[in-house]
Amino acid sequence: MLKATLRSFLAHKGRLLLSALAVLLSVAFVTGSLIFSDTVSRTFDRLFASTAADVTVSPKEGLDEAVPSGRTATLSAALAERVRQVDGVAAARAEVDVAGLTVVDEENEPVGPTTGAPTLGTAWNPTERSPVELTSGHAPRGDGQALLDSETADRKDVRIGDTLTVIAPPGSFEVRVVGIATFTTTNPGAALVFLDTPAAQTKLLGDPGAATSISVDAAEGVGDERLKQRVAAALGPHTYDLRTADEQAKSDVEQLGGFLDVIKYVMVGFAGVAVLVGVFLIVNTFSMLIAQRTRELGLLRALGADRRQVRRSVLTEALLLGLVGSTLGLAMGIGLAAGLIELMGLLGMNIDADEMVIGWVTPVTAYVVGLGVTFVAAYPPARRAAGVSPMAALSDAEVAGVGRPLRVRAVAGAVVGAAGAAALAGCAVSERTSSAASLLGLGVVLTLIATVIAGPLLVRPVIRVLGAAFPALFGSVGRMSQRNALRNPRRTGATAAALMVGLALVGGMSVASESMTASFDQQIDRTLGADFVIQNTNFLPFPKQVTDEVRGTEGVGLVVRGRFTPVAVRLPDGDRVETTAAGYDPRLDEVANITYVRGDSAAALADGRLAMDRDFARDHGVRVGSTVPVEFPGGRRAELTVGALTDQDAAEGFGTQGGLYFGLATLERYAPGGQDSALYVNAAPGTSDDDLRANLERTLDPYPQVQVRDLADYKQLVHDQIAVLLYLVYALLGLAIIIAVLGVVNTLALSVVERTREIGLLRAIGLARRQLRRMIRLESVVIAVFGAVLGLALGLVWGVCTHEVLALQGMTALAIPWLTIVAVVVGSAVVGVVAALLPALRASRMNVLAAIAHE
Repeated sequence: MLKATLRSFLAHKGRLLLSALAVLLSVAFVTGSLIFSDTVSRTFDRLFASTAADVTVSPKEGLDEAVPSGRTATLSAALAERVRQVDGVAAARAEVDVAGLTVVDEENEPVGPTTGAPTLGTAWNPTERSPVELTSGHAPRGDGQALLDSETADRKDVRIGDTLTVIAPPGSFEVRVVGIATFTTTNPGAALVFLDTPAAQTKLLGDPGAATSISVDAAEGVGDERLKQRVAAALGPHTYDLRTADEQAKSDVEQLGGFLDVIKYVMVGFAGVAVLVGVFLIVNTFSMLIAQRTRELGLLRALGADRRQVRRSVLTEALLLGLVGSTLGLAMGIGLAAGLIELMGLLGMNIDADEMVIGWVTPVTAYVVGLGVTFVAAYPPARRAAGVSPMAALSDAEVAGVGRPLRVRAVAGAVVGAAGAAALAGCAVSERTSSAASLLGLGVVLTLIATVIAGPLLVRPVIRVLGAAFPALFGSVGRMSQRNALRNPRRTGATAAALMVGLALVGGMSVASESMTASFDQQIDRTLGADFVIQNTNFLPFPKQVTDEVRGTEGVGLVVRGRFTPVAVRLPDGDRVETTAAGYDPRLDEVANITYVRGDSAAALADGRLAMDRDFARDHGVRVGSTVPVEFPGGRRAELTVGALTDQDAAEGFGTQGGLYFGLATLERYAPGGQDSALYVNAAPGTSDDDLRANLERTLDPYPQVQVRDLADYKQLVHDQIAVLLYLVYALLGLAIIIAVLGVVNTLALSVVERTREIGLLRAIGLARRQLRRMIRLESVVIAVFGAVLGLALGLVWGVCTHEVLALQGMTALAIPWLTIVAVVVGSAVVGVVAALLPALRASRMNVLAAIAHE
């Protein structure tokens, strides 16, 4: 049996290779994501562990900033002297590290990265643990000198002696580059500008007596934990945050974790799609191979092989397929990880590919996924193979139709589909986002399963409609192609399912993204009343001098400032909610249209008052006039009175959870030192929008990070952000098409073998080679379009239900991307034509007499 199994496997290696490609793709995405994330994690673990001080003293951690406020938490630099007096301290340094700077060259071109990585300003305090070393020039001395990291200097062609302008929170200043510092470890992608410590304190913090942290080195023989306890005792309990080197490194890694998780989850998502559609491909391949080997299996049974041996033989073939696919997938995953590392290098994050981490978990996962997929997919066909009787060897019977009848599928599909429809209906009527999202996920899974189960039942009615015009357009060839697609509903349904899954995801996500775009357009039209909005390109706050210069620009009539701050609100029902609140100038009504349920802007922005979203207030028992304790950064606390309730949607941008905002006077009192995040500007009487825009752009020319946007620009900005989701959709579509093409090619290739004698007879009675190729192409097209129709129909239902979830967050517009849908259907027909090229060519080259004699 083992010899027969191996011979059978090698006899069909060409067809099985197509199935192995599906296994290969799924394993490659899984292993590639694991290797990449492990390599990056190990690299940064080493970086943070090698550069962290024995003990770091930093300002007490307050509230998390979901939206940047522009404040830099500081402590007194004189604290370093107190720390030096502690027993066991070898050295203590006041550190200055400020993110969010903008640095431009003499031509006003940005010097920092444009990929989202920060530009950091820091004090030059070289130690053995510094991630950089001075490789040319000299250390900075005084206000007008700076070092630049070598990678930024090379990328932007900056040389020693060049003059740069640094735009920092306290204001802009010029520096001359007097040296180049080279990274001795991994550069996380940031640009670094080094000043001497007094200059950094004055220019970056605006306070010559401030620092962002104190780095402490332990004396020989003193452990980090013991030193931390001694420093904490000297400084007083609960005054500052103290971390050992290990704790600081762990904190830094956690901050980086979100970025790594995004990449990992995206790749695992691709792997999931590959695995899902790969299962259909493998099921179809083994089902057809077993159907064509009916006589072979019957002879094995007649020679004494029992059911268990036949089943084991088929599963052995599947495991061999999984073994090959897993091995190749592991190799491809290593290559994929190397490609991602190179891509990160292009984006400024230099990771050494020679230090690629391949832990034991990676190959184990690769083989578990690959062998598991093939075993699960091949088990149903293996059971059917075990049911072949010895008498089948004496007939031309096939077992393609052996198994549960379609009525069983109908019942199972109806039950699962009803459960999925109920979940989606519950999602549509739910009033809570969390429950609606859970029901949506359940409904998507159940309706997908139901469609896969019931797919063969839909083959005959749908393909009769899709191929109705074939006889009229292509005559007898068109009629035969339609009947070939109808001949085996199970096979056609399984072949189309691979494309259906991918297009269902694409359809659902396209509707969701299109609806989000339309909703944001509506909200912007309804709420934004300013002629122009001044914002940073990366939404970071900008220095006060930008606001001052905008106010002084010719033609400016009104400027309303917008700032953000993290807050924690203690609500009457006992909940403590951390969120982001906004602060605005009093004339907010002139640049924004806000719908108030109770109160108005005057009440919302009055001193000691705040506004809150109506639904949030209702959920937590808050009313107009209620007093709520609010905690601000730095531990400052206030009792603010609810002055107004709004009917604002989350999409409107006047806050995050809770929709909290208040006057800038209130914000300045309890969270001073913040920076403006947006300026809403109206033109003065007699000034046209075009003239004002030109004047504003001239004013902001020295600040390339700040943009002038009107209503159309603001919409385009939102569209570009949502486009990132669409790129993911198109990538999923591409993956689904690749695997679907493999499935259709496999099915048609095996179908041609199965119909060899039939093809020979058709050729003998006059069917031309060209007509034969057309028949196979039309069969492929109708199968592909059938999968596209099912997938898009399912995706539209998912998309509409996703819109209901988005509507709970204020995105109420429903938009169907009809052009995309039509393009996908047309594209599916093209996919069908492409998939049929090789099988059709092979069929047309058959020898007629040999085909007729084929058994």
